[in-house]
Amino acid sequence: MIPDPQFIGQPKTFWATVRAISEESGYTARGTGQIKIHSINSMVDAYNGLGLDQRDIVSSDGSPNQRGQNLLAYFNYRARVLNTFVESNLMDVAEAASLFSDYRARLAPSCPLPMNKQTGEKKAPAYLTGLVNMLVEANSKGLPCNYDPKQLTAITKHNRPLRTLARRVDGAFPSTIDPIAVWEIKEYYYTTTFGSRGADGGRRKASAPGPFPSPAPP
Repeated sequence: MIPDPQFIGQPKTFWATVRAISEESGYTARGTGQIKIHSINSMVDAYNGLGLDQRDIVSSDGSPNQRGQNLLAYFNYRARVLNTFVESNLMDVAEAASLFSDYRARLAPSCPLPMNKQTGEKKAPAYLTGLVNMLVEANSKGLPCNYDPKQLTAITKHNRPLRTLARRVDGAFPSTIDPIAVWEIKEYYYTTTFGSRGADGGRRKASAPGPFPSPAPP
Protein backbone atom coordinates (compact mmCIF):
# COMPACT_ATOMS: atom_id res chain seq x y z
CA MET A 1 0.00 0.00 0.00
CA ILE A 2 1.09 3.56 -0.69
CA PRO A 3 1.33 5.59 2.54
CA ASP A 4 -0.58 8.85 2.80
CA PRO A 5 1.92 11.75 2.73
CA GLN A 6 0.12 13.35 5.67
CA PHE A 7 1.35 10.63 8.01
CA ILE A 8 4.79 9.89 6.60
CA GLY A 9 7.51 10.71 9.09
CA GLN A 10 5.39 10.35 12.22
CA PRO A 11 7.54 9.07 15.10
CA LYS A 12 7.18 5.58 16.50
CA THR A 13 5.51 7.07 19.57
CA PHE A 14 2.65 8.25 17.32
CA TRP A 15 1.96 4.73 16.06
CA ALA A 16 2.32 3.34 19.57
CA THR A 17 -0.38 5.80 20.66
CA VAL A 18 -2.66 4.81 17.77
CA ARG A 19 -2.48 1.18 18.79
CA ALA A 20 -2.86 1.89 22.50
CA ILE A 21 -5.99 4.00 21.97
CA SER A 22 -7.46 1.50 19.51
CA GLU A 23 -6.85 -1.42 21.84
CA GLU A 24 -8.32 0.36 24.86
CA SER A 25 -11.35 1.96 23.18
CA GLY A 26 -12.00 -0.58 20.45
CA TYR A 27 -11.30 -0.84 16.76
CA THR A 28 -14.91 -0.99 15.59
CA ALA A 29 -18.07 0.99 16.33
CA ARG A 30 -20.38 -1.18 18.38
CA GLY A 31 -23.38 -2.49 16.47
CA THR A 32 -22.16 -1.34 13.06
CA GLY A 33 -19.14 -3.48 12.28
CA GLN A 34 -17.47 -0.38 10.85
CA ILE A 35 -14.06 0.98 11.75
CA LYS A 36 -14.37 3.35 14.69
CA ILE A 37 -13.53 7.05 14.47
CA HIS A 38 -12.09 8.06 17.83
CA SER A 39 -13.12 11.47 19.16
CA ILE A 40 -10.93 13.51 21.45
CA ASN A 41 -13.17 12.42 24.34
CA SER A 42 -12.73 8.73 23.58
CA MET A 43 -8.99 9.28 23.22
CA VAL A 44 -8.88 10.95 26.64
CA ASP A 45 -10.96 8.12 28.11
CA ALA A 46 -8.47 5.64 26.68
CA TYR A 47 -5.58 7.56 28.23
CA ASN A 48 -7.34 7.60 31.59
CA GLY A 49 -8.13 3.91 31.35
CA LEU A 50 -4.49 3.15 30.68
CA GLY A 51 -3.26 5.46 33.42
CA LEU A 52 -1.52 7.77 30.95
CA ASP A 53 -1.09 11.52 31.08
CA GLN A 54 -3.80 13.09 28.89
CA ARG A 55 -1.70 16.24 28.55
CA ASP A 56 0.08 14.27 25.86
CA ILE A 57 -2.93 14.86 23.55
CA VAL A 58 -4.95 17.78 25.00
CA SER A 59 -4.19 21.32 26.11
CA SER A 60 -5.11 22.72 29.51
CA ASP A 61 -8.55 23.76 28.23
CA GLY A 62 -9.31 20.23 27.02
CA SER A 63 -8.90 20.98 23.33
CA PRO A 64 -6.65 18.71 21.24
CA ASN A 65 -3.06 19.89 21.02
CA GLN A 66 -1.00 19.28 17.87
CA ARG A 67 -0.44 15.62 18.72
CA GLY A 68 -4.13 15.19 19.45
CA GLN A 69 -5.04 16.85 16.16
CA ASN A 70 -2.70 14.53 14.28
CA LEU A 71 -4.30 11.52 15.94
CA LEU A 72 -7.80 12.76 15.12
CA ALA A 73 -6.79 13.23 11.49
CA TYR A 74 -5.36 9.73 11.33
CA PHE A 75 -8.38 8.03 12.92
CA ASN A 76 -10.66 9.84 10.48
CA TYR A 77 -8.44 8.87 7.55
CA ARG A 78 -8.19 5.24 8.65
CA ALA A 79 -11.94 4.86 9.04
CA ARG A 80 -12.73 6.59 5.75
CA VAL A 81 -10.30 4.49 3.71
CA LEU A 82 -11.19 1.15 5.30
CA ASN A 83 -14.95 1.70 5.44
CA THR A 84 -15.46 3.22 2.01
CA PHE A 85 -12.61 1.94 -0.18
CA VAL A 86 -11.05 -1.21 1.24
CA GLU A 87 -14.25 -3.01 2.25
CA SER A 88 -15.80 -2.63 -1.20
CA ASN A 89 -12.72 -4.24 -2.78
CA LEU A 90 -12.71 -7.38 -0.63
CA MET A 91 -13.93 -10.80 -1.72
CA ASP A 92 -16.16 -13.18 0.20
CA VAL A 93 -15.41 -16.90 0.22
CA ALA A 94 -17.50 -17.64 -2.88
CA GLU A 95 -15.79 -14.93 -4.93
CA ALA A 96 -12.34 -15.99 -3.74
CA ALA A 97 -13.03 -19.67 -4.51
CA SER A 98 -14.28 -18.82 -8.01
CA LEU A 99 -11.27 -16.66 -8.84
CA PHE A 100 -8.89 -19.25 -7.41
CA SER A 101 -10.42 -22.00 -9.58
CA ASP A 102 -10.31 -19.77 -12.66
CA TYR A 103 -6.62 -18.92 -12.26
CA ARG A 104 -5.65 -22.50 -11.43
CA ALA A 105 -7.34 -23.69 -14.63
CA ARG A 106 -5.78 -20.95 -16.74
CA LEU A 107 -2.24 -21.11 -15.34
CA ALA A 108 -1.83 -24.81 -14.47
CA PRO A 109 0.60 -23.80 -11.68
CA SER A 110 3.37 -25.92 -10.24
CA CYS A 111 3.84 -23.63 -7.22
CA PRO A 112 2.52 -24.65 -3.78
CA LEU A 113 -1.23 -24.19 -3.23
CA PRO A 114 -1.60 -24.69 0.53
CA MET A 115 -4.79 -25.48 2.41
CA ASN A 116 -6.33 -23.22 5.03
CA LYS A 117 -6.30 -24.03 8.73
CA GLN A 118 -10.04 -24.67 8.97
CA THR A 119 -11.64 -28.03 9.62
CA GLY A 120 -14.78 -29.81 8.46
CA GLU A 121 -16.88 -28.07 5.80
CA LYS A 122 -14.63 -24.97 5.89
CA LYS A 123 -11.52 -26.95 4.98
CA ALA A 124 -10.40 -25.67 1.58
CA PRO A 125 -7.44 -24.19 -0.27
CA ALA A 126 -6.08 -20.95 1.14
CA TYR A 127 -7.50 -19.01 -1.79
CA LEU A 128 -5.63 -15.72 -1.44
CA THR A 129 -2.31 -17.42 -0.69
CA GLY A 130 -2.79 -19.65 -3.70
CA LEU A 131 -3.66 -16.70 -5.93
CA VAL A 132 -0.59 -14.78 -4.80
CA ASN A 133 1.62 -17.82 -5.41
CA MET A 134 0.16 -18.41 -8.88
CA LEU A 135 0.58 -14.79 -9.94
CA VAL A 136 4.17 -14.65 -8.67
CA GLU A 137 5.01 -17.83 -10.57
CA ALA A 138 3.26 -16.61 -13.73
CA ASN A 139 5.24 -13.36 -13.73
CA SER A 140 8.62 -14.46 -12.40
CA LYS A 141 9.92 -15.81 -15.74
CA GLY A 142 11.24 -19.00 -14.20
CA LEU A 143 13.23 -17.32 -11.45
CA PRO A 144 13.24 -19.03 -8.04
CA CYS A 145 10.87 -18.02 -5.29
CA ASN A 146 10.51 -19.13 -1.68
CA TYR A 147 6.75 -19.59 -1.24
CA ASP A 148 6.98 -20.77 2.36
CA PRO A 149 10.03 -19.42 4.16
CA LYS A 150 11.00 -21.23 7.32
CA GLN A 151 13.62 -18.67 8.29
CA LEU A 152 13.88 -14.97 9.00
CA THR A 153 14.51 -12.56 6.15
CA ALA A 154 17.90 -10.85 6.10
CA ILE A 155 19.32 -7.88 4.24
CA THR A 156 23.08 -7.95 3.85
CA LYS A 157 25.86 -5.54 3.00
CA HIS A 158 29.31 -6.72 1.95
CA ASN A 159 28.20 -10.29 2.75
CA ARG A 160 27.37 -9.37 6.33
CA PRO A 161 23.90 -9.11 7.93
CA LEU A 162 22.64 -5.52 7.93
CA ARG A 163 18.99 -6.05 8.97
CA THR A 164 17.06 -9.16 9.93
CA LEU A 165 13.27 -9.11 10.19
CA ALA A 166 11.76 -10.18 13.49
CA ARG A 167 8.91 -12.13 11.86
CA ARG A 168 8.87 -14.91 9.32
CA VAL A 169 7.12 -13.78 6.15
CA ASP A 170 4.81 -15.89 3.98
CA GLY A 171 6.81 -15.45 0.80
CA ALA A 172 10.10 -14.05 -0.42
CA PHE A 173 11.28 -13.40 -3.97
CA PRO A 174 13.67 -14.76 -4.93
CA SER A 175 14.81 -15.84 -1.44
CA THR A 176 14.92 -14.71 2.18
CA ILE A 177 18.45 -13.37 1.75
CA ASP A 178 18.40 -9.94 0.08
CA PRO A 179 14.89 -10.38 -1.34
CA ILE A 180 13.43 -8.08 -3.97
CA ALA A 181 9.98 -8.54 -2.42
CA VAL A 182 8.49 -10.17 0.65
CA TRP A 183 4.85 -10.60 1.64
CA GLU A 184 2.72 -11.67 4.57
CA ILE A 185 -0.82 -12.87 3.89
CA LYS A 186 -3.82 -12.84 6.21
CA GLU A 187 -7.09 -14.10 4.79
CA TYR A 188 -10.37 -14.52 6.67
CA TYR A 189 -13.66 -15.51 5.07
CA TYR A 190 -15.79 -16.67 7.97
CA THR A 191 -16.13 -13.56 10.14
CA THR A 192 -19.29 -11.72 11.14
CA THR A 193 -18.17 -8.19 10.30
CA PHE A 194 -15.63 -6.48 8.13
CA GLY A 195 -14.47 -4.28 10.99
CA SER A 196 -13.52 -7.21 13.18
CA ARG A 197 -10.79 -8.16 10.70
CA GLY A 198 -9.83 -4.99 8.89
CA ALA A 199 -9.33 -2.69 11.82
CA ASP A 200 -5.64 -1.96 11.95
CA GLY A 201 -2.36 -3.16 10.55
CA GLY A 202 -1.10 -3.30 14.10
CA ARG A 203 -3.43 -6.20 14.72
CA ARG A 204 -2.08 -7.95 11.61
CA LYS A 205 -5.55 -8.77 10.31
CA ALA A 206 -7.00 -8.29 6.87
CA SER A 207 -9.26 -9.94 4.34
CA ALA A 208 -8.73 -10.99 0.77
CA PRO A 209 -8.67 -8.15 -1.77
CA GLY A 210 -9.82 -8.43 -5.34
CA PRO A 211 -10.04 -8.48 -8.21
CA PHE A 212 -6.53 -9.50 -9.26
CA PRO A 213 -4.67 -8.28 -12.33
CA SER A 214 -4.31 -10.59 -15.27
CA PRO A 215 -1.02 -12.49 -15.38
CA ALA A 216 1.62 -11.39 -17.81
CA PRO A 217 1.68 -13.38 -21.05
CA PRO A 218 4.27 -16.16 -21.22
